[in-house]
Amino acid sequence: MTAQLIDGKQIAEHCRLQVQQQAVAMLQQTGVSPHLAAILCGDDPASQVYVRNKEKACAKAGLRSTLHRLPADVTQQQLQQLIAALNSNPDVHGILVQLPLPRHLDTVAILDAVTPLKDVDAFHPENVGLMLQGRPRFLPCTPAGVMRLLSASGIPTAGRHAVVIGRSDIVGKPMAALLLQKGADATVTVCHSRTPDIAALCRQADIVIAAVGIPNFVHGDWLKPDAVVIDVGINRLGDKLVGDVDFDAAVGHVAAITPVPGGVGPMTIAMLLENTLTAARLQTTRP
Repeated sequence: MTAQLIDGKQIAEHCRLQVQQQAVAMLQQTGVSPHLAAILCGDDPASQVYVRNKEKACAKAGLRSTLHRLPADVTQQQLQQLIAALNSNPDVHGILVQLPLPRHLDTVAILDAVTPLKDVDAFHPENVGLMLQGRPRFLPCTPAGVMRLLSASGIPTAGRHAVVIGRSDIVGKPMAALLLQKGADATVTVCHSRTPDIAALCRQADIVIAAVGIPNFVHGDWLKPDAVVIDVGINRLGDKLVGDVDFDAAVGHVAAITPVPGGVGPMTIAMLLENTLTAARLQTTRP
């Protein structure tokens, strides 16, 4: 048996086209074009690639984007002043602070400084709370992208046992929360560094979502033959990108799996576009 490959590029392209159509309609009806402001501190190569990809995606979807580049030694006060200016600028609808920030900065304070209405990453505690209560303003981009991949691929979650490996605020925790929501209705186990025998839990899972940041962490023999595997990891091994799942060992016997690259990554950006469009709508009064 060869697994169904879940094509994130194709599904993300469909999402982008929908955003493009809706952005054109919004411009015609209101004269407003959604505008994303991205902040990049320092010269981390991976962050520069991610920001460049987001800029390209915005342009293809008909959204405006502005990149604010700051030096690696930017102070907390300088960064918060920029965020305050963007918060108060009615022409800016979404604010994205590219992570990770330089170590001397207080990341939590910086993310909290973004006004919730422009928090298109859904990191602000107000937006996290709304999501947990099942009435989200925005959904966090990577977990939302995973949910869209599952639904677009016809993979049900109701009544399924989902194992989420990783408990980060960006992926693991919100991923578990979305799977638990009414409508998704999964039974969720969250594994982390203190969980004993993760392999045994994975072998019970109908859906495995790996977001631990360790290359090839999930072995092929950890997975049921009919499991669905969503690999959130992006790790560089030499000149090759690999996920958190040993793809070659898994693809031959699971039901479906996302490749790396080309799986979850494009969906994260697609959800960012949707959130920026939503933010613009929330902030726009029709004439």
